[in-house]
Amino acid sequence: MRFFSLLLVLSLLVISCAKDKNVFRYTVASEKGDCVGVAPRKCLLVKKGDAIEWTNFYSNIEGFEYKPGHEYVLDVKEEKLDPVPADASSIKFTLVKVVSKKEKRSENLPL
Repeated sequence: MRFFSLLLVLSLLVISCAKDKNVFRYTVASEKGDCVGVAPRKCLLVKKGDAIEWTNFYSNIEGFEYKPGHEYVLDVKEEKLDPVPADASSIKFTLVKVVSKKEKRSENLPL
């Protein structure tokens, strides 16, 4: 009986520690790229998950402080907003963890 109780407790611990399905791995490039929103500006260049191409990231990542010349790997939580603020993203992005920060020039940037 003790074995089954221990097994149940361990199973619950594993389930509770499972990765949040709304947390994604982002790679942030060492340089920003030109983009156009309401007006021309500079946007973060990111790769989400296993993406190969850099894409413009028009939003902010709450809690993340970008420093040019560094490539970052981040865990970012995405939360859908309801209602959606006017002229804003329907998703709130929040930094969960800085996995790595390396001083380097990112490769294959669309500059």
